[in-house]
Amino acid sequence: MRETRLPKHPKLAGLPLDHLGIAVHDLDETSLPYRLLGLVQVGEDELISSQGVRVRTLQAGESLIELLEPTTDESPIAAFLTKRGPGLHHVAFRVDDLKEAVERLASQGARFIDREPRAGRAGTRVAFLHPQWGVGVLIELVEHQ
Repeated sequence: MRETRLPKHPKLAGLPLDHLGIAVHDLDETSLPYRLLGLVQVGEDELISSQGVRVRTLQAGESLIELLEPTTDESPIAAFLTKRGPGLHHVAFRVDDLKEAVERLASQGARFIDREPRAGRAGTRVAFLHPQWGVGVLIELVEHQ
């Protein structure tokens, strides 16, 4: 049998992955597979009223997994679940300066859902790029305070 070798990775380039957001109907039920994988919950669940969502954060190495449960039928997560069912909602990348990152990407033709940063989980500031610009994937930029 021939051994397959993975190529060596160059030094890290690009923006670091901050977290993956996963839309779910029930935080407790959907936490189990991740806990069995050894992921540990970070802090308490957080309610983000402005988005109508409750967030449970799990540590996955140097990145996080956010489980997103809607708290109202008007929540963007509720709409996502109705249209697509549970699953990957967004990919989030960490930036040092959110305003600068938004301006730089906008000047290069990036399409945003919100160019004005808003409050995110755990005191972060966030902005979302439109999924059509992200080749079908909702991209979040996250600045930790």
